[in-house]
Amino acid sequence: MPSGLAALLDDVAAIAKLAATSLDDASAAAGKAGTKAAGVVVDDAAVTPRYVTGLSPARELPIIWKIAKGSIRNKLLILLPAALILSAFAPWAITPILMLGGAYLAFEGAEKLIEAFGGSHHAKADEDVGDPATLEETKVAGAIRTDLILSAEIMAIALADVADQPIVTQGLVLAIVGLAITAGVYGVVGLIVKMDDIGLHLARVKSAVLKGLGRGLVKGMPIVMSAIATIGMAAMLWVGGGILVHGAHTFGFDWPEDTIHHAAVAVASLLPVGGPVAEWLITALGAAIVGILVGGVLALIVHQIGRLRRKPAAPGTGH
Repeated sequence: MPSGLAALLDDVAAIAKLAATSLDDASAAAGKAGTKAAGVVVDDAAVTPRYVTGLSPARELPIIWKIAKGSIRNKLLILLPAALILSAFAPWAITPILMLGGAYLAFEGAEKLIEAFGGSHHAKADEDVGDPATLEETKVAGAIRTDLILSAEIMAIALADVADQPIVTQGLVLAIVGLAITAGVYGVVGLIVKMDDIGLHLARVKSAVLKGLGRGLVKGMPIVMSAIATIGMAAMLWVGGGILVHGAHTFGFDWPEDTIHHAAVAVASLLPVGGPVAEWLITALGAAIVGILVGGVLALIVHQIGRLRRKPAAPGTGH
């Protein structure tokens, strides 16, 4: 009996050691995968603050919490199981799905670029909603839908990076990446949207230094929010274009990636210092150009379809 108990304890210890090793491996893989998804994370953090604009400051953090909970549900209850099923039964579909998401990001970035240069804006139906509770629910629902797309990209990028790992490790990596990114993104978003309130509080204290800091925060937040919107647009184009370029390379269409790579290396070789930084910037710029081209075409198609749908029927041709 004692020997049997000792054997059982040995088995338990071995299982625990194996689990710890798997968790260490998963944590390392999650860090690597999360780094590759950084561009989408920047986009996610830049997009979310607009969903609390126009609402009561007292509701900002509760709304962000609602969106964060929706994001966790998206990642753990929808995307995680779907990703594992995909990895087990249709791994060939990962790259096409990534490219579809990349095309969507490029489209969204191109739409924002068109708006920035005075083009047509997205429909702003939420501005017509008079009831604050209805407006809040509409914005939360819209944010969670957008989060689903961005989270799908994050999870797909993470999955592609650990596709050769055991299914348990894949699941752990996706869960770690999903939870860590959600906590990071919505923690930063919460800080951003309350920064002006923090500034107002500091502006009322007696300390001249803190009062000046508070006034600076209040005056600076519109600039910060504008910069975040620009960063979000750039991230959409860069990440979306990069995914499309890499996906095309995977399918044997090499010249976009090769052209960008050769241009980046050539520019870096001309500089006595800062070569790696220049190479990265040229690579990102090349991916963004691809994103603008693809996203611009998609935006034109979508706008044309919208105009055709809104076009009234000629007299005598419709009912």
